[in-house]
Amino acid sequence: MSADALALVHVDDALVVVDKPAGLPSVPARLPPGHDNLTGRVQRRFGDALVVHRLDMATSGLMVFARGAAMQCALSMAFAARQVGKRYEAVVDGLVAGDEGVIDLPLAADWPQRPRQRVDPLRGRPSLTRWRLLGRDLDARCSRLALEPVTGRSHQLRVHLLAIGHPIVGDALYAPALRAPRLMLHATTLALAHPASGAPLVLTSPAALPASAAGAPAEVPAAVPAAVPAAAVVAV
Repeated sequence: MSADALALVHVDDALVVVDKPAGLPSVPARLPPGHDNLTGRVQRRFGDALVVHRLDMATSGLMVFARGAAMQCALSMAFAARQVGKRYEAVVDGLVAGDEGVIDLPLAADWPQRPRQRVDPLRGRPSLTRWRLLGRDLDARCSRLALEPVTGRSHQLRVHLLAIGHPIVGDALYAPALRAPRLMLHATTLALAHPASGAPLVLTSPAALPASAAGAPAEVPAAVPAAVPAAAVVAV
């Protein structure tokens, strides 16, 4: 892929949404001058594009850029107020028990091992992730999950899944023994109010992850209620 290649998902006068490939940095921070990154690619095509949020370098999927300072302010406020719905898919190690649940564990920087984060009951910030089973691969001993990070802490999904004993396959930082060509985590959906018109906007990107973790049909729940029942809450 060339240094200017972009997988455009949505473009209008207020925002640009692109599908970030795994392994490409979101922003140029802490990179040497001229190092390839998604923000640079977008800004070479759209000179008014500004950063609103970011994905980990190893994660693929949807990223939204604002066009101009006013739209950046509006979108940043929406993210901060948790008015943007975010969905991910991941392939995790092991056969996850249950069909859905919530991980409620406070997270903090692991300063001696930066950029790692860790569960910290004393100094951690409240962090909440909802998960739903999409399938189990009995032969590969892995599961595919749909994930909703209610909060947006650094490495939240990666650390939360590690903490419940199901690290994401291919996570070189938190589970280096689980080797794979890439981190098996993809940002599939963004749902938000358009920053200019207020109209609902739902953007999707199919998960670019192996199909082998889809699981046998019998292993996938036929229907999952929208609300997570209290009995499904996991706090470890």
